[in-house]
Amino acid sequence: MIKQKISSLIMCLILLIGNTAFAQKPVLPYLNPDLPMDQRVDDLIGRMTLEEKASQMVDAASDLPQLNVPKYGWWSEALHGVARAGKATIFPQAIGMAATFDSELIFEVSSAISDEGRAMYNAAVKRGFHTICQGLTFWSPNVNIFRDPRWGRGHETYGEDPFLTGTIGTAFVKGMQGDNPKYLKTSACAKHYAVHSGPEGLRHEFNAVVSDKDLYETYLPAFKALVDAHVESVMCAYNRTDDEPCCGSNRLLTRILRNDWGFTGHVVSDCGALANINGDHHFTASAEQTVALAIQNQVNLNCGDTYKAIPSAVKQGLITENEVNKVLHGLLKTRFKLGMFDPEGPNPYNTIGSEVIHSEAHKQLARKVAQKSVVLLKNNGALPIAKNCPSVFVTGPMAGNIDVLIGNYYGISDDMSTILEGIAGKIADGSKIGYRYGILPDRNNLNPMDWSTGMAADADVTIAVLGVSPMNEGEEGEAIASPDKGDRLDTRLPESQLNYLRKLRQAAGNKKIVVVLTGGSAITSPEIEGLADAILFVWYPGEQGGRAVADVLFGDANPSGRLPITFPKSINDLPAFENYSMVGRTYRYMEKEPLFPFGFGLSYTKFSYSDLKLSATKIKKGESVTASFKITNTGKISGEEVAQLYIKDLNANFRVPIQSLKGIKKVSLEPGASQEISFLITPELMSSVDETGKSQIGKGDILLTIGGASPGQRSIELGSATFLNETFTVK
Repeated sequence: MIKQKISSLIMCLILLIGNTAFAQKPVLPYLNPDLPMDQRVDDLIGRMTLEEKASQMVDAASDLPQLNVPKYGWWSEALHGVARAGKATIFPQAIGMAATFDSELIFEVSSAISDEGRAMYNAAVKRGFHTICQGLTFWSPNVNIFRDPRWGRGHETYGEDPFLTGTIGTAFVKGMQGDNPKYLKTSACAKHYAVHSGPEGLRHEFNAVVSDKDLYETYLPAFKALVDAHVESVMCAYNRTDDEPCCGSNRLLTRILRNDWGFTGHVVSDCGALANINGDHHFTASAEQTVALAIQNQVNLNCGDTYKAIPSAVKQGLITENEVNKVLHGLLKTRFKLGMFDPEGPNPYNTIGSEVIHSEAHKQLARKVAQKSVVLLKNNGALPIAKNCPSVFVTGPMAGNIDVLIGNYYGISDDMSTILEGIAGKIADGSKIGYRYGILPDRNNLNPMDWSTGMAADADVTIAVLGVSPMNEGEEGEAIASPDKGDRLDTRLPESQLNYLRKLRQAAGNKKIVVVLTGGSAITSPEIEGLADAILFVWYPGEQGGRAVADVLFGDANPSGRLPITFPKSINDLPAFENYSMVGRTYRYMEKEPLFPFGFGLSYTKFSYSDLKLSATKIKKGESVTASFKITNTGKISGEEVAQLYIKDLNANFRVPIQSLKGIKKVSLEPGASQEISFLITPELMSSVDETGKSQIGKGDILLTIGGASPGQRSIELGSATFLNETFTVK
């Protein structure tokens, strides 16, 4: 009995000592959230073999069970909603968001997107899912400059202007990444760095030759703006820029991005771009040489599998393991910022639940953004349509088309409204609504019998929903109806649709025809203006697009969208697609009269500008000027106006843009109401970029123009408010 008691006591002591030792077992440094983050990252790296380090530097990162590191898919998308990951709210395509000219609204959108992204990630992790498009590192936004309307991926961007792109892009990044001082909500990515905007079919091998002036004046400012906004990631592009592959460019990646701009986040290659360096650009002779080039220029993450050759590159002496450690440190730090190695409690974003995914509030926000993205290009009184209109005829291949709602890089929704459905939801009881598909999207009907034009003859208003879809324009491999690998080398409305519109016009006689155009780029068909009584350009307006377009058609929303790109009259007015010089391109350098100018858009009300005053007419270099003016709603209904500030150096001794957007103010006014607006014009805004790529302010006169579109005779002809002009002198 005594022996049993002694044995039991000894056993209890052993268990007590064991439990105490277990309870006091030190937390590994990389799992200790109280230690400095850089120390934690280095500790984790120090526990890995070289092969394990390489396995973490590709987009499908392997799990390391012995270190409690789960596998992770770095590749996720959120261009206009969480994409390719399940049910999510689909907001208007990026080009439509740009058309709002409203950075505060886009901040709301990206905040909603990142809420959904966090909620989806939280749910996936709890179920043990760690695959592609289920992570928190979102490869959005696309801030390439939409320099040419033929580029198929242009609708992923915020348009042709560097200032607008930087403004909208900055708001998007801030909403995606949140404002917590320790944790990222999600990680945003500025892509594709740099000088990347088609042709799609040549993107893996193309060399974009660009002057220093165009590089620093047009192609880089939006990226710089996002770096200043602390974007976590930058994606290097497929192409070469001035002979260097973008994902191995010492100039772009080391000298400009890291050294000049002070970027501290991680760089990811576009998918397969490292393989292109050897296989398509023939810039290196082996995968190991490519690895060395990319590592030495601090490309942290390879979307692809080229970095599997890291151990071989080290063995060959092309790079050192310390160089690999440095690049891996910058990559893993993002995962630490996202809280992936911390306990669940301290990170506030871990509590975002699935109830936010495709919530009613987000659906209403999608509808609101779509309303504000619609651009009214013409209206002779046909709009808005009365809901009790006796007879409405809806026709056209895009009226019932789901693809024209969702664009590309989209999620999936169970509550989408086509334009036809949206219109049907507005018609009053007792009114008649008819519908016919009418015409095939890009060819003449095989059956020559035509019932639809007769319906146009009988209807009081015909709404023709025409245009192009993401099947015609998009990324290489996705736009399956494009004969040019995603690009749209013919930017006119397809001839079959134009002919159909002509037949509708003839049948309708003096009755009203409203044309609703879908698309992500310019449609260069001047004939439409003469055939339609009203024209709406609605982009790819998202899941609630049909309801939003109907809101505008029937007057429940007053259009306030503005064109973020120039609509030329013809592609013959443009330089060669492969030419990356900005001469003759966009509103900033195009001297040909446009079909519809940048910044243009009508309203159901009218606005006047008056009383422009400057705080000074003569200043010294380094001083600022304030321009104040008044906007008045002179119409009969409330509306929003987008006041735009443009600047030009009149005495520069080098090439400068015809005009440059430097300020945006969106104001809502009731009928008869006025509001005083002011723009602060800083030295940075009044500077110009010379031929060497340097920003400077020369002595002489600077012209500022304020109005509701980019300045020009065409804007005045189309009905924009009168422009206010004034000059001040830099002494």
